[in-house]
Amino acid sequence: MDISIDNGVLHLDSFIAVTTGIMVLFIGRRINLMVAALREFSIPEPVSGGILFSVLFALIYAVFDVEVQFDLFARDVLLVYFFTTIGINASLKDLLKGGMPLVILLGITIGYMLVQNFTGMGIASMFDLGTPVGLLGGSVSLIGGHGTAIAWAPKISEGFGVTNAMEIGIACATFGLILASLMGGPIAKFLITRHNLTPDKVEPMDVGVQENKQDNSITAFDFLDAVFALHVCIMLGYILNGTLTEMGLELPMFVTCLFAGIVMTNLMPKNIKRFSGTKWPSRKPAIALIADISLGTFLAMSLMSMQLWTLIDLAGPIFAILGAQFIVAILVNIFIVFPSMGKNYDAAVICSGFGGISLGSTPTAMANMSAVSQRYGNSHLAFIIVPLVCAFFIDLANAVMIPYFLSNF
Repeated sequence: MDISIDNGVLHLDSFIAVTTGIMVLFIGRRINLMVAALREFSIPEPVSGGILFSVLFALIYAVFDVEVQFDLFARDVLLVYFFTTIGINASLKDLLKGGMPLVILLGITIGYMLVQNFTGMGIASMFDLGTPVGLLGGSVSLIGGHGTAIAWAPKISEGFGVTNAMEIGIACATFGLILASLMGGPIAKFLITRHNLTPDKVEPMDVGVQENKQDNSITAFDFLDAVFALHVCIMLGYILNGTLTEMGLELPMFVTCLFAGIVMTNLMPKNIKRFSGTKWPSRKPAIALIADISLGTFLAMSLMSMQLWTLIDLAGPIFAILGAQFIVAILVNIFIVFPSMGKNYDAAVICSGFGGISLGSTPTAMANMSAVSQRYGNSHLAFIIVPLVCAFFIDLANAVMIPYFLSNF
């Protein structure tokens, strides 16, 4: 355990970061239990606690001039765990079922990325800011998230003279993450209530377990069996990632682990018990529990570590851009995504996930859908197609779209 202070920066290691993240998750749960509106609109518990702590750390910086900085390596490991559980839960039958909705949602998402960039550029021009700034307030930082913003900011800074490109990108990604976390639940509630939607059938949870159920007992060996299966898939994902890197295709580790989980689930005989004495743990409560733990802790750590004080100087243009993007995202969700996905319960859950994608990140989308599913019922289709769209195809589309806009607008 390592704690150090250097030039007004309080450094906290991964052990403390994870411990704090768990505490933030507990506090977020208590907040949601006390505030009925948060439960009513399916605001994820890590969002409630994470935003509270990010504000607290901002106050510490303002009063004591001390910046709290966490080592977030363990957070990224949790992200790998989470997406591997999604892969393990994905059968070939499910993927075929999600084929057409997947293609439709991908098309909508790519079209939305174009709209998002034009919206960012339009608002930026009102402040006499150029195309690069508009893109930083578009798909670079919003649908692309912090990773894409950090990757493109130096190139935009050097190539287009936007000296504060990194600050703009991180600021938009940070506030976008907050808006995305608060958007998905209310959109789903509106659609579910207005159209009186219910799940077509009762499905086992993909993320988490329903607390009011009596058949959710998980033994120690159930849990260890799930962890073992996850580790096998993660090792295969690591090998796949290294192979693709050598071939010149760089993908995030969680993407290759997601696909490793899909491959293992569909190659493993369904009715054959392994040496552990159990069948492959696809869609079992232990996998759902690990998914819930890893996603909740990841998102809590992400939100609690936001450095809000770095965003004050950029507040005017950023708030204007994000306000417009927020309105556009809601309209696209309600009037395009929901009808295109079938106007049913699955479509409403997918909309909560799209709310997370549109302004935030893949984990935000999954957290939104998890909160909605635990309140109203699971939608396995949503947990299949949303991560495939946003964990893989968005990065590829952005890699083509961003250079095009920079060169032609």
